[in-house]
Amino acid sequence: MRSLLLALIAVCLTLGSAGFAIAEPAFDPETIDPAIEIGYGLAIGDVDGDGLEDILLADKREIVWYRNPGWERLVMAKQLSLRDNVCIAAEDLDGDGMVEVAVGANWNPGETSDRSLSGSVHYLVRPVDPANLWEAIALPHDPTVHRMRWVKTESGDYRLVVLPLHGIGNQKGEGENGVRIASFAVPQGEKANDPAAWQMQVINESLHKTHNFDDVGDGEIVVAGAEGLLKQGVLAKGKETKLLISPENSEPPTIGAGEVRIGDGFYAAIEPMHGNELAVYSRDPENASGKWTRTLLTDKMNQGHALAVGDLFGDERQEIVAGWRNPDEKGEVGIRIFYQGTDGSWGSFMLSQVQIACEDLKLADLDGDGKLDIIAAGRATKNVVILWNLSF
Repeated sequence: MRSLLLALIAVCLTLGSAGFAIAEPAFDPETIDPAIEIGYGLAIGDVDGDGLEDILLADKREIVWYRNPGWERLVMAKQLSLRDNVCIAAEDLDGDGMVEVAVGANWNPGETSDRSLSGSVHYLVRPVDPANLWEAIALPHDPTVHRMRWVKTESGDYRLVVLPLHGIGNQKGEGENGVRIASFAVPQGEKANDPAAWQMQVINESLHKTHNFDDVGDGEIVVAGAEGLLKQGVLAKGKETKLLISPENSEPPTIGAGEVRIGDGFYAAIEPMHGNELAVYSRDPENASGKWTRTLLTDKMNQGHALAVGDLFGDERQEIVAGWRNPDEKGEVGIRIFYQGTDGSWGSFMLSQVQIACEDLKLADLDGDGKLDIIAAGRATKNVVILWNLSF
């Protein structure tokens, strides 16, 4: 049950470094699961069609969902492979008010050649009662499957985009082969239950070590990789492919990225993969060089692994929410909110109400009050926590 006593009350603080006065954010933590194993990936969506967004989790051995509002834990799938589950994607593809779900498993990043020993992709077939187990349909895949997302194309249909960690046969991010970013068209009706109806199409293989990606809109994604940030269409034709931000066109030069999120006029990136730095890339139209400006927000994270962008405070500005999973130099794990002032400079708040060794996080308005809440999964802390937004 949500606590009635708040650890933080909104207190107006003048933060000169950020160029304006902002209220200390007030978040009320609620732990909805204190005993997960790892919590590799989160997704948000309406599973049961009641109009409320639920929380989905890819944990070590089980794919589970937590029913809004009581947060009952329900198992969707288990033992999909001999190794860990690693990622999940949930989206209402057909407009019926309920999400379709895909997951990745058989997490074995050291094996980059043998598909039977590394990586798997599964489409989950919805049962009549979503509280029961869902049937898992195995789809084609490459080794080291790591992240996935349903991406809407310009024509309004969806593609399942799957991102491996390494190129086939490569070791430690080095080798001849690029990472094969793949997309799947969704078969219609009952054909979605037939593995043979799912065709994997490679849309890019120019990067050599990737970690995560974000949805630009209109059928494009931005991928975080060792070479920088890649902009790529999810269809084979019709969109330009380019290395959007590289060491050559950024100042100071990018060091490669593990996480990327798209903001209003900027890109936020955790650098390098599992890195300690959070950077923002922006462009000054008056800069004749055309280079991206890299602004370092912090270099104090340890194993930065979670990132989101959204308007948390209702002021039509976007904040950056970053999480890390190993203790930093102060012995802290957790989540920090970065906000931009009117003069363009950045300030930040540490959310210290609850310990979260943050593996993944999402932003969503779970209670319909018009405020984005923070949903986070903790690796070493083994918890799933909702940080209810009470900031305005």
